[in-house]
Amino acid sequence: MPSNTISSISTLDEQVNILQVTDLHLLTPSAFITDNDNIDSDEAAIYQHSFEKVLQQALNEDIRCDLILVTGDLVNKIIPTIYDHIFKVLQATNIPFACIAGNHDVTDEIGCHLPFLQRTLVAQPADPRLLSQHIIETEYWQLLLLDSSISGEVAGEITPADMSWLCERLSACNKPTLIALHHHVIPVGSAWIDAHMVENSEDFWQHMLAFEHLKVIISGHIHQDQVRYRQGVSVYTTPSTCYQFMPNEDDFAYDEDARPGYRWLQLANNGTVASWVERLDT
Repeated sequence: MPSNTISSISTLDEQVNILQVTDLHLLTPSAFITDNDNIDSDEAAIYQHSFEKVLQQALNEDIRCDLILVTGDLVNKIIPTIYDHIFKVLQATNIPFACIAGNHDVTDEIGCHLPFLQRTLVAQPADPRLLSQHIIETEYWQLLLLDSSISGEVAGEITPADMSWLCERLSACNKPTLIALHHHVIPVGSAWIDAHMVENSEDFWQHMLAFEHLKVIISGHIHQDQVRYRQGVSVYTTPSTCYQFMPNEDDFAYDEDARPGYRWLQLANNGTVASWVERLDT
């Protein structure tokens, strides 16, 4: 049965195809909206529909999907029924899946109608179904899933405990490795979002110098498609399933022309990766 605690994947052709979706920002399933929720029901319905259309489009493509990875910001308001709905949708695909937390999964923003600096950030516990320090093994790869979120904050970090765990796993297993987390680990050229990346990213990269078999890092958070390289690692960021941010802007701005998207990753048995982004059809 598909599971959010999937720990291994085996395929006959020795290739693993991963669908990454990220930054769903669901407000609440439309069926649960009440007059007391202070939620824009049209906006909630649009985000929900977009997430479900992304899944439908991706899984109707002519490519086998072996794993769905959801890399954080599943919700925009931390309500258990939203997670229940997301997990129900994912389980209905009959494909193994795994979800990790983003900043919005551990932080509620009070005053979302206000400018960002005037909002109040309230720390919240992560839903127990969101994974961290989780390993998924294939015959030729290992996937390491981390929670980079900081409760009550927008920026992320890789904690000393997580750094130790990463180094232990990379030392114990020399398979080509993919790390999945929510926050980006390389600046992307937009000052406002780069202020909220993994805060100790340089320390992270110093620790990773010892591991040439680290091949891929995937994240969300920046609501756009970018590919960067460092220390022989391909570093991918992926569009949101809802709204997109304008690239290369120092001040916050939406990219009104960019459609919701998702990323495919094909992990080959020789340690190479092919990856590309698709956008939701209009």
